[in-house]
Amino acid sequence: EVQVVESGGGLVQPGGSLRLSCAASGFAFSKFAMNWIRRAPGQGLEWLCSIDSGDGITDYVDSVKGRFTISRDNAKNTLYLQMNSLKIEDTAMYYCVVGTASMATKRAPAGPGTQVTVSS
Repeated sequence: EVQVVESGGGLVQPGGSLRLSCAASGFAFSKFAMNWIRRAPGQGLEWLCSIDSGDGITDYVDSVKGRFTISRDNAKNTLYLQMNSLKIEDTAMYYCVVGTASMATKRAPAGPGTQVTVSS
């Protein structure tokens, strides 16, 4: 059974940084692409970024490109999201999702998510 647990969220001022983590278990983590998605208040799921299982190739939505960095540690079965230059509009619940980017927002996230609130 796929299990993911996100952590690292919190309250941060605009311009600040946070590092999210996603601990994965129940599947061969190193063999799967991984994604970060989010849900802002009153909105649907938004795909943010992905990292593949092989060469670590990454892809980002334009709104976070240059500010967010996705990475993974296959030895620790952990996915990360380094978020810099945070904006108020980054306030959302953040989730990690297993699989291809095209499917990442097609079903409910498996994990509990971690709340990121950007406010002055």
